[in-house]
Order: sequence, then structure tokens, then C-alpha cells
Amino acid sequence: MSAALYGLVLAGGRSARMGADKAALAYGGRTQLERTMALLSAHVERAYVSVRREQAVDPVRARFAQIEDELADVGPIAGLLAAQAHHPQAAWLVLACDLPFLDAHTLSHLLAARDANGIATAYRSSHDGLPEPLCAIYEPRSRELLARYVAEGGHCPRKFLRSHGVRLLDEPNPRALDNINTPQEYAAASARLKQETT
Repeated sequence: MSAALYGLVLAGGRSARMGADKAALAYGGRTQLERTMALLSAHVERAYVSVRREQAVDPVRARFAQIEDELADVGPIAGLLAAQAHHPQAAWLVLACDLPFLDAHTLSHLLAARDANGIATAYRSSHDGLPEPLCAIYEPRSRELLARYVAEGGHCPRKFLRSHGVRLLDEPNPRALDNINTPQEYAAASARLKQETT
């Protein structure tokens, strides 16, 4: 049997390049975090937001169930490790909060191809062919491997996926996993989304 699937939106970053909290950026009247949680919640049994401790009372995040990072300065892997520690028997559908073009079909396609007997299922980037670790399903058996990887000094979830031969899929929507990191990218994404909805 497949493990129960829980969801995690990674919203614990510092948004240094953006200069503003990426989770709070709005598209069409909704914050990125609100939009991503709505997409995620439709596909999982439970959905959580990954946060740093000081973010727990932030109004953008406080309305959602949260899991606090337990490690500092290791990047998005901290969120996944904390989630796995809280619910070790669950599989986790992990999403970055800064994917304004993510759509329900991309998530449905990922779930339909899930390798529940493997370590993880992820998309192959439409830009460089490498695994996309922040729209991926991590099975319970990845927990010990991931903890060992971090204990040995690894911080990059993409390198972790590359080294473990996980199932990789082609993106049905090549733009769905384009993330935004700067004010210029945010402006361009906002303009594109507005054009698509008018």
C-alpha cells in the first residue's frame, strides 16, 4: 500500500534577492502562499506550511497549519526534514511557495506517476534536465537517506535526488515550475498572468 500523502509548502526562506517576503506577494488578489496551499490541499490528506520559528505568528502564515524548521542554514531541506520528523510514516508532496505558474494538472500528473515503492518522484527541469526537488513527492524511505545526506554536509535537494536514481518525469507544462526570485521576475510574472486572465 502507498503511504498516506501529506503536503508541505516551503515558506521559510528569507527572500533575500526579492527584498520582500515571497510568500506574501500577491497575484490576482491572493498571496502566493494562499494560492499554493489551495492547489496543494486538493491533492493531499493534510497540508502544512514550513516556517522558521520567528515566522510562526506572521499573518500570511499563521492561518495555516505549520511545521517549524529544526535546523538552521541548510536551506529548503530543513523544511522537509522537519516534516518527516513530525510524520515519519507519511509521504510528502513538497512545493516551493514561489511558483506562480504552477497548475493543478502538473500536480495531478505527478501524483498519477508516483513511485510509491521508490525514494521520490520528481519532474525533470524543462530548462536543464535536472531534477526539480521543490515540486516532488518524497516517500517515507527517503527519510533516513536524507538525514544522512545532511549529516554528511549535503544541503542541496537537487543533488540528493540526482544521487539516488529517483523517478523523473517530463513537465506537462514547461513553465509550471518557473520560480521567481527578484522584483523584475515578479513584475514579469504578474504581467504574464494578468494577460492570460484577460
